[in-house]
Amino acid sequence: MAMDLFKELRKMRILLIDDDKWIRDSMAMFFEGEGCHLSVCETAEEGLEALKNHDCQAIIADYLLPGMDGLEFFRRISETHRGVMKILITAYGNQKIFSEAESIGVESVIEKPFTVEILKQSLARLLKVKSQKIRCGTMQRRGGEK
Repeated sequence: MAMDLFKELRKMRILLIDDDKWIRDSMAMFFEGEGCHLSVCETAEEGLEALKNHDCQAIIADYLLPGMDGLEFFRRISETHRGVMKILITAYGNQKIFSEAESIGVESVIEKPFTVEILKQSLARLLKVKSQKIRCGTMQRRGGEK
């Protein structure tokens, strides 16, 4: 699973938004060590700015950030970045946050503290769902051509 995961992730640009320098640095080391393209931002505002200049296929954002929080960030990009995989990480997980995250298109919520293994499992699951949607869409288009 991990080999296929990183083969897919190497084709993608990933944006990580977290105000915790240790998380940014350790995730950057991990992803870059696997040959992945990871950009890091400290705030949601920096993340919005980064998205103006670069497309990305996955966004991992912390919930509690200085200024705008992770949910507001995802709310603001929900219309313009529909196909992007969205993961929220939080130490403050509760049903209200989970429900709100789901309602704005966040596909996965990971509770802190988390391991790289948990993040890999989440990314693998989201990639699998995305590839199934693509296959279903292709099959439906082919079916409609007859």
